[in-house]
Amino acid sequence: MSITVNKKAFHDYFVEEKFEAGIVLEGWEVKAIRAGRMNIKESYVIIKSGEIFLIGMHISPLAMASSHNKHDPIRTRKLLLNRREIMKLIGKVERSGYALVPIDLHYVRGRIKLEIGLAKGKKQYDKRQDEQEKSGKREAARAMKDHQR
Repeated sequence: MSITVNKKAFHDYFVEEKFEAGIVLEGWEVKAIRAGRMNIKESYVIIKSGEIFLIGMHISPLAMASSHNKHDPIRTRKLLLNRREIMKLIGKVERSGYALVPIDLHYVRGRIKLEIGLAKGKKQYDKRQDEQEKSGKREAARAMKDHQR
């Protein structure tokens, strides 16, 4: 079950491979995510000293969250992946010029998971071409719908 999707990732990147990662979260963050108070649109994934981190994911604390703790809504969160997957990602990102982008935040058996994509950046003309293809498909679907009536 999807919580939120980063549509901007598909607009700015060609996503070639996807990986599912766990996230190290605090209790108040889990409650806020279940309430739908997060945003992954401006976030990105980095590799630092053999570990993978999510930076820029905004989680707004709930009003009823603990008042004696200082909550940082944009703190860096560690991602949990298999060692083999991490090594594969490190190799692709460092050698081949790929980027890691968060795609989808979702539940798996009650746990919150993040789908990250191994992606290459799009150029401006690629974005224009994708937009033209989408509008062409939209017009064709509209014409078929009108024709059926």
